This record gives sequence, C-alpha cells and structure tokens, in this order.
Amino acid sequence: MSDLFDDAAEGANAPEFTVSELSGAVKRTIEGAFGHVRVRGEVGRVSRPSSGHLYLDLKDDRSVLASVIWKGTAQRLRTLPEEGMEVIATGRLTTFPGQSRYQLVIEDIAPAGMGALMAMLEKRRQKLAAEGLFDAERKRPLPYLPEVIGVVTSPSGAVIRDILHRLRDRFPRKVLIWPVTVQGERCAPEVAAAIRGFNALTPGGAIPRPDLLIVARGGGSIEDLWGFNEEIVVRAAAESAIPLISAVGHETDTTLIDFAADRRAPTPTAAAEMAVPVRADLVAQLAGLDERRVRAQAQRLQRSVQRLRDLGRALPRPDALLGERRQRLDAAGLRLPLALDTFAQKKRVALTGRTGRLGPQLLTGRIELRQNRVEALAARLPRALERRGERARAELARLRLDVRPIARAAREGATALGRATRALDTAMERLARERQQRLAGAERMLQSLGYMETLRRGFAVVRDAGSGALVGRAEAARGLPALEIEFADGRVAVSPGGRPAPRGPAKPEGGQGSLF
Repeated sequence: MSDLFDDAAEGANAPEFTVSELSGAVKRTIEGAFGHVRVRGEVGRVSRPSSGHLYLDLKDDRSVLASVIWKGTAQRLRTLPEEGMEVIATGRLTTFPGQSRYQLVIEDIAPAGMGALMAMLEKRRQKLAAEGLFDAERKRPLPYLPEVIGVVTSPSGAVIRDILHRLRDRFPRKVLIWPVTVQGERCAPEVAAAIRGFNALTPGGAIPRPDLLIVARGGGSIEDLWGFNEEIVVRAAAESAIPLISAVGHETDTTLIDFAADRRAPTPTAAAEMAVPVRADLVAQLAGLDERRVRAQAQRLQRSVQRLRDLGRALPRPDALLGERRQRLDAAGLRLPLALDTFAQKKRVALTGRTGRLGPQLLTGRIELRQNRVEALAARLPRALERRGERARAELARLRLDVRPIARAAREGATALGRATRALDTAMERLARERQQRLAGAERMLQSLGYMETLRRGFAVVRDAGSGALVGRAEAARGLPALEIEFADGRVAVSPGGRPAPRGPAKPEGGQGSLF
C-alpha cells in the first residue's frame, strides 16, 4: 500500500503560471510600486534611432538603469541628454516583457545642478570646435555700410527698440525683423529657422536679402539663454553666408553662438553700433576731404599755370617757326605743276620709244629662228649617230670583236632619240603657242595703253617741226618757226601764227611704228 500512495513532493500544489501571466504580474507589481519616481544619475550610452525615440542608460558607480524617452516627449525637452551628463530624470518604472528587463520611461529630464550644465556646455563647445565651426578663418568681415539689416529677436521686447533707436541715431538703414521666441523649448528651432530663412532670400527679390544679420536677446540666467547654446543654432550661425553679429545677453554672458558668429557684441545696442558707422562723422570726414581736394586742386592748377608761363617764355615765336616753312611750301607749290608736266612728258616719251621697238614680228622671228636651229640639229642627229656607229663597228671589226651588242645599243639609242625628238617637237610647239598667246596679249595691252588710243579720242600731239621734239607749253610753241600736229589719222604742219607751214599736204600715218 505504501508503494501505491507515495507522499506528494513539497510545493506540488502551488498554482502554475504561464510566462506571459508571470511577466504581466511582475509588470503590474513594479508599475504599482514605482508609478512616479525621480532618479539621479550619469547618462551613459545614448542611442537615437530613426524612429525619433531616445534610448539611454542611467548609471552610478554600482548599477545601470535602462531608460527610454518617447519621440513626443523628446521633442518637448528643453535639454537633450548627452553621454557623461549628470541629470535628474522624472518618469515611471515599467518592464519590457520581450527581453525580461525593467526600464524607466522618462517624462522629463534636466541637468543635476549648474555644474552638470556647464560641464555639458563645455563638452559641446569642444565637440563643435573640433569640427572647425569656431575657426577664425571662417569668419567674414562685416559690410561697412549695409543697405538692409536683418534682426532675429523677439518683436515685443526692449531689445528691438534699443537696436532701432541706435540705428536711427547713427545711420538710418532698412531693417527686417524675423520674430522668434528667445526663451524656452521653441527658442532654438525658431532662431535656427530665422537664420536659414534670411539666407534663403533671393537677392533683388520682392523681400530684400539682408547684408548683415543680428541675433539679439537681453540678459538672463544660463537656463534662459540655453536656446542659443543648442547645436542647431550654432550650426545655422556657422553656415550663414550673410555676416552675423551675436548679441545675446549682457557683456558677462557667453553662449555658443558667440563663438560661431562673425562678430560678438556685448549688448544689442553695441551690435547696432558695430553694424553702421556714425553718419555725422562721415559727413564731417567727407567735408574735410572735399576741402582738402579743392585746396590741392587749386594749388596744382596754380603750379601748372606758372610752369606753363615759364615754358612759354622759353619758346620761340610762332611766326619765326612757321615763316620759313611757309616760304618753302609756296615755292614748292609754284614748281609742282611744271614738275608734274615734265615728269609725265618724260614717261610718255619713254613709253613711246619702248612701244615703237616692240612688235609681234620680233618675238615671232626669234621663236622661228630657235625652232629652225632645233629642227636642223634634230635632222643631223640620226646621221651623226649612224656615222659614229659605223666608225665604232669598223674599229671593232679591226679589233675582231663582237659588235652585235653595240649595234643593238645603237639601235635602241636611235629609237630613244627619235622619241626624245618627237617630245622636243611637241614641247617646242606648245612653247611657241604660249609665247604667241602672251605676245598677242601684250600687243592688245600696248594698243590699249598707247598714245594712239588717246589721239582717237580727240587729242593731238604737238612737235617742233625742225627737231621733232615734243612741245608741251604755249610759251615754248611761240618761239618756234614751225610746228607739227599729229592727229589720229595723220600729221599737219603749221606755223605759230596759225597758218599751215609750207611743207606740203599731211600724210596719214599707217600706225604707231611710223613715228620712229
């Protein structure tokens, strides 16, 4: 009987749970006991996936607490956690059954005291400085006198009134105000959007693009100015293509935007003074420069006039310089017509002499003579070669040598000579034709340029009847006993008194060659 009814094991009647039931019971127990807690610790690993949630660890010297900040909560936080930062996190403790662990769902997180906040600020500053955002080489000079100034600040505070009042006193300029929240959660994104919005304006568009930007805010605590320490604002200031002045807080306040800006102003009023010069000072400076210019011009003009007078006294009188040249010009003008007539007459006589010697018969005769000589030599050449061949054969026969190769070479030479003779005849005929064509062209040009063509147009040539010399002036004709006038169809002898000279009737000339 004892074998049939063994004692039950200890705890065998305990209730059984599924895994999910047990995980749910643990979750309810933890959330019920730690529904709202505040935890102080150092931020360890921080993960930012694309979902927008933040996963981080809170740790001390002995333990680590996994934590999560949902996307909606993270967007509302004034300060995002960074690794190494000591914080105070507020939230509720819960479990994650999928991995059998518990975690803190953070609803608010803040630095644990001023020391932690400053340590985080210094760490961020070093990080951005390592990227080169604060380098002096990136900073641009401010425009001397901007036409349009863009101001990023709150439209309702005293800062904008101070800036506008200072600009109006120094040098009035156009001012564009981009209203932003300068404190709280919305500060950093609005300031960054304003800087990028001013840079996105098109030059020359409906809204003018500023030549200078001023980011301004009044004084406050480090928490109040924290929006200007955010990375998004610092990067927007460093990327700005428009020169930017940072005027956040009072002189003792320092934010990260001051390092990224092109210039830092201790106060918003000082920023307005950096932006524009004093108009009254410029007017006075221009007046002084204009006075110096007028005085310098007057002195230079006076020195130039005196110098000109001194040089003028050393110059000779204009009449003395031009008198001799006027006389030479007059004398040359009197000689010019006679010189031109004499030159033209000499050229006509030279042309007449050359045209009289030229003629087609001369060139044709020379060509025929050369052709006859070539033909005579060509006719004599075969006989001469034959005689030379006979002598060579006789000499070879005398020496009892075989002359057949020589005879064959002689025949081949005679054949080649015949071909050369025919080619020579063809070349001579072509040369003769070319020379005849050129001669005919020269004859036509001679006929068109000769003086006979001029006579056919109604002109005449006057000569001394005794010597045959040309007479070109009336004064020379009066002193001659008889003249001879040549027309296109013949010559007429006359006396200077107008009566024909007793030389018989005029005989028509047959052509240009009859003059010589």
